[in-house]
Amino acid sequence: MAMAGRFVCALAARWGYRGGESSRIDGAISTAILPPPHSGTAMPFSSLLKFPPIMLALSLFAVSAAHGGAEAEGSNPILRDTFTADPAPLVVGNRLYLYVGHDEARGNEMFTMREWLVYSTTDMKRWRKHGAIMNVKDFTWAKADAWASQVIRKNGRYWLYAAVEHDDSRPGKAIGVAVSDSPTGPFVDARGSALIANQDTPKGTHSWEDIDPTVLTDDDGTTWIAWGNRQAYIARLKPNMTEIDGPIKEITPPHFEEGPWLHKRGKLYYLTYASLDRATHSDERVSYATATSLDGPWTYRGELTGSAVNSFTIHPGIAKFRGKWYIFLHNGALTIGDLKGALGRRSVTVEHLRYNSDGTLKPVVQTTAGVTQPPPKD
Repeated sequence: MAMAGRFVCALAARWGYRGGESSRIDGAISTAILPPPHSGTAMPFSSLLKFPPIMLALSLFAVSAAHGGAEAEGSNPILRDTFTADPAPLVVGNRLYLYVGHDEARGNEMFTMREWLVYSTTDMKRWRKHGAIMNVKDFTWAKADAWASQVIRKNGRYWLYAAVEHDDSRPGKAIGVAVSDSPTGPFVDARGSALIANQDTPKGTHSWEDIDPTVLTDDDGTTWIAWGNRQAYIARLKPNMTEIDGPIKEITPPHFEEGPWLHKRGKLYYLTYASLDRATHSDERVSYATATSLDGPWTYRGELTGSAVNSFTIHPGIAKFRGKWYIFLHNGALTIGDLKGALGRRSVTVEHLRYNSDGTLKPVVQTTAGVTQPPPKD
């Protein structure tokens, strides 16, 4: 109704009416309308609603809303001011922070990404934009590509792990680590060099193997990092959060492509990731594996959700917030101005995440309504 009130006022202005006394409709400030200046007589808002063109417009508005034409606050995509990708949630108290990459591709460009952004919410409906937290140039040893990242809180500070393109001294993709005293940044390079570079994982056959870091602190206080493209790797971090502690271990599950995400529920660990069965699929999907230890072994559990709309890539991020579990993804459904969604212009979405009694995950259906509707009934 609030939207309808604004809609009526906009139509009235379009037909030459001007504002007079204010009146409130369901929390939206609407306005009593004056007829065109030559008449000199005020028209109450209630009378305006009987004006035939506006009656017709309101009827069409109601029909559109009944058929999903009016999108609920918090529906997908959840961030609509900017093209965003690779969502990474972090819960701090009663606020959920969502770290994303900023897609800036023009035309048919693939990925043009220079900075990381953060948004936050307290209700999963209204999202506050805090702006950029770091630019790829802030890693002086990197030359391009602010790709997927994740922020974790430990020892009172916030640690960002992010994939970038290393300069020519160590060619290929690499993972950097930055730190801040605030979840909204700014973040600064925590070590002055790459935490992981392409040369640290020699099994890979391509230069973009070391991307998409995900981090998780276990119950004993040890923090782990996993990452990869086509091969998945995991390693412990030292307590200083800026060095690998011990060997790097390969843990590649079936159809692993990229975008791993670690989380824990109860005694079970989950590795959720973008999957691609190259024999049968043309676009990435999301699959997952479980383990009783981060050190493995990992048991493949199958596909969690299908491909994203208008996007080859998909990237999961999972969090429990205010007692409910959510999975964040991205697709290519958003249009901003004259720019339509595309491979390099993605938009973040969110859905409910549900568990079976044995700890396995219930399939996720990607929707426009997202979490504005209750989770599906079993």
